[in-house]
Amino acid sequence: MEERTVYMHGQPLTARGRKLAVGEQAPDFKLLDNDLKVKTLADYKDAVKLISIVPSLDTGVCDLQTRQFNEDIAELPEAVVITVSVDLPFAQKRWCGNADLEDAVTLSDHRDVAFGEAYGVLIEELRLLARAVLVLDRDNKITYVEYLEEMTSHPDYEQALAAVKALL
Repeated sequence: MEERTVYMHGQPLTARGRKLAVGEQAPDFKLLDNDLKVKTLADYKDAVKLISIVPSLDTGVCDLQTRQFNEDIAELPEAVVITVSVDLPFAQKRWCGNADLEDAVTLSDHRDVAFGEAYGVLIEELRLLARAVLVLDRDNKITYVEYLEEMTSHPDYEQALAAVKALL
């Protein structure tokens, strides 16, 4: 299992799993939605997918990242934002309601963190996911990747959105 160092407020942590790269096929996943139903990549097969990976929706940067991507993609019916964290589905559902984003797709990796390992974002010491953004075409080929080294940093919203628009 590959490992690399990521940081939270400058403190080093270990991220497990291999970083994925542009041109690769995205690994399938089994994650829980807000109603505790299992979701896989096949559930979003007809859409361009922006996968927004966050440590926890209940933090400022994660909250803003999730709101920003959902706002940016709202006018693009052929695209979907899939936000993944290890927050419990109940917490994700509460966050969506509080943020007036009931239609946002939030999926939980809390059960076995298999997504975190497969996507190279599992923070070993905290059992949270490191911040990352991936864009997948309709065939789940990765066309854009951003792994953030510092968990309190924001992703490049404009570049990610441009990657989505280039596939539409």
